[in-house]
Amino acid sequence: MATRKRKSIWSLLLKYVVPLVISVGLCWLLFHDFDFDEMMRLIRDECDFSWIALGLFVTVCSHVFRALRWRIQLRALGIDPPLFALVLSIFGTYAVNLVFPRLGEVWRTGYIAQRQHAPFTAVFGSMVADRLADTVTVLLLMLMAFGLASGSIMAFLDENAASYAAIARMLTSPWLWGAGVVGLGALWWLLSRKNAGGWLGRLQTALRELWQGFIVIATMKGKGLWLLYTVGIWGCFFMAMYVEFFSFDFTAGVYHQYGIVAVLVTFVLSSISMGVPSNGGIGPWQWSVIFALGIYGVASGPAGTFGTVVLLCSTLLNIVLGIFTFIAVAVDRRRSKSTDNQQSKQIS
Repeated sequence: MATRKRKSIWSLLLKYVVPLVISVGLCWLLFHDFDFDEMMRLIRDECDFSWIALGLFVTVCSHVFRALRWRIQLRALGIDPPLFALVLSIFGTYAVNLVFPRLGEVWRTGYIAQRQHAPFTAVFGSMVADRLADTVTVLLLMLMAFGLASGSIMAFLDENAASYAAIARMLTSPWLWGAGVVGLGALWWLLSRKNAGGWLGRLQTALRELWQGFIVIATMKGKGLWLLYTVGIWGCFFMAMYVEFFSFDFTAGVYHQYGIVAVLVTFVLSSISMGVPSNGGIGPWQWSVIFALGIYGVASGPAGTFGTVVLLCSTLLNIVLGIFTFIAVAVDRRRSKSTDNQQSKQIS
C-alpha cells in the first residue's frame, strides 16, 4: 500500500508539478529583465488585433478539421459519435491542457467513450494514432522548413557561436546515440516477452494499442479524406501564424523581407515547442518564437511581445471554448440521462 501511494505521488508530480515548474521557470527567464513598458507601447501603438482575431478564427477551423479526421478513425472502430460532440471534445482537450498538461487527451477519450458506450481502450488507441500522425506531420514540416531556411539558420548560429556549439554537442553526444540504441533494444525486449504480467504486461498492452491505432489508419475507409483533413488541420495552423504576422509592423517587415519561409520557420519551431510538457505551451512557445524571429534579426523584446500577445489571445480563446464546452457537455449528459430514463420506463 505504501509503495503504491509513493508511485501515485510521483505520478502526480510528473504529470502536474513538473510541467508547471517548467512553465513558471521559462516565464521567469523570459520576463525577469523584460522591458514591460516597451511591450505595452508596442501593443498599444503597433498591434492590430484584427489580424489576431482572424488567426483565432482560423485556429477554430483547425479544431473542426481535427474532429472530422478523428471521426473517420472512430467509425473504422465501429464508433460513430455526432460531429458536434467530437468538436466539443477537441475544444475541451485544449482547455483541460491549460491546467493539467496531457490530461486533455485522456479527458476527450473518456468523454467520447462514455457518451457512445464504447471501450475506453479502443477510443484511446485512436486518439494516440491521431496524435502520432501530428508528430509525423511536424517532423515533415521541420525537414522542409530547415531545408528552405538552412542559410538563414546557419548564419544566425554563426553569429551565436555558443548556441551552435551547444546544439552540435547535443547532436554528436555519445550519450544521445547510446540512449537511442538502449531504447530500441529495450523496446524489442519488451515486445518479445510472452505472457508477461504486472507492469510489463500493462506496458505491452499499451504498445499493442498504439500499434492497433496505426493499423486502423492503414485499413480504414476514407484514407484520402483523412489525409485531406490532416492538410486542413495543419494548413489552418500555418495560416493562423501567417495572418498573425501582420499584427505587428516588425513581424510584417520580416515577412516582406524574407517571404513565407520566415513564417514557416516560426510556425515549425513553435509547433515543436508544444512537445515540451507545460501548461498550454506557456514558456516554451514564447522562447521558440523569440529564437525563430531572432534568426531574421528581430530583437528579443519585440519578438517576446509578439509571442506573448499571440499566446495570451490563444489561451483566452481556449478558456472561452472550454467554458462553452463544459456547459454543453453538462446539458448533453442531462439530456442523455433523461432519454435513458424514459426508455427504461417504457421497457418496464
